[in-house]
Amino acid sequence: MRETQLSVDSLVMPFFVREGKNIKKPIVSLPGNYQFSIDNLIKEVKAAKSLGIPAVLLFGIPDKKDEFGSGAFAKDGIVQKAISAIKVKVPGILVIGDVCLCEFTSTGHCGVIKKVTKTPACPAGLPDRQAGRQGNVIIDNEATLDLLSRTALSLVEAGADMVAPSAMADGQVRAIRLILDSNDYSQVPIMAYSAKYASGFYGPFREAAQSAPKFGNRKSYQLDPANSREALREILLDVQEGADIIMVKPALAYLDIIAKAKEKINLPIAAYNVSGEFSMVKAAAKAGWIDEKKITLEILNAIKRAGADIIISYHSMEVAKVLRKL
Repeated sequence: MRETQLSVDSLVMPFFVREGKNIKKPIVSLPGNYQFSIDNLIKEVKAAKSLGIPAVLLFGIPDKKDEFGSGAFAKDGIVQKAISAIKVKVPGILVIGDVCLCEFTSTGHCGVIKKVTKTPACPAGLPDRQAGRQGNVIIDNEATLDLLSRTALSLVEAGADMVAPSAMADGQVRAIRLILDSNDYSQVPIMAYSAKYASGFYGPFREAAQSAPKFGNRKSYQLDPANSREALREILLDVQEGADIIMVKPALAYLDIIAKAKEKINLPIAAYNVSGEFSMVKAAAKAGWIDEKKITLEILNAIKRAGADIIISYHSMEVAKVLRKL
């Protein structure tokens, strides 16, 4: 009588890769996750494949950063080298390349900075809801689209089976589709981060990817957590631009968006069970407050029940082991 079936086939495991050899650096705020050098990453990807996980999503930590995020589209970039190694050493697993600049820019932002505008002070006696903000960050959209397109092409040339633009730049899906098609990569699908919210659930990821903004915030180009109709507009725009899969991020606090997207569009829906969602479960379980396995399965089933066909989760390898025993 069970209506929702959670399976390993639905899972994607994210990994963080950095330069060097024999590196397995723990990510404190993401227990059980690490920054890997390529040699150790290969071992983990092999383990993921052996558990039946069909795909991995890669994020890179470069040795050097600049204002344009040049390492994101360098032919010898860390992610490009990792993709090439996986395709040789672990054939048969699908490799997804994240297309963004935040891990590679010296600013920590997802695009090229056009300007930073001053923000008015809060009225006396009222709490500053944006304390620590140094102004609104305005992204140069056209310059960013050019760099995102170059990044997507370089990842595919390295062997990526799919690209996932996550910068929330206007027109990013169309720009990437055009450059891939014009270089004979029309068969490569795009999984668009279509409804990506300016969320507080990303904290541990920013430690893992070393991508925290150096100033300001990302509210000028990510979605307001209070909005749902805006998310649907963004999703429909990405569909029109040629997305093959659309994504909602985060997942758990946005199950309503996943459900609405499922009703509105006839494309596969991905949901990113993000770092903060993962780490809260781990912290509560460590304190002895919850049954970790039970809660984790309940959360992933809820994401699936809401309408997600694909679930990107740091729980993926642990859950795959559990599902194999059920």
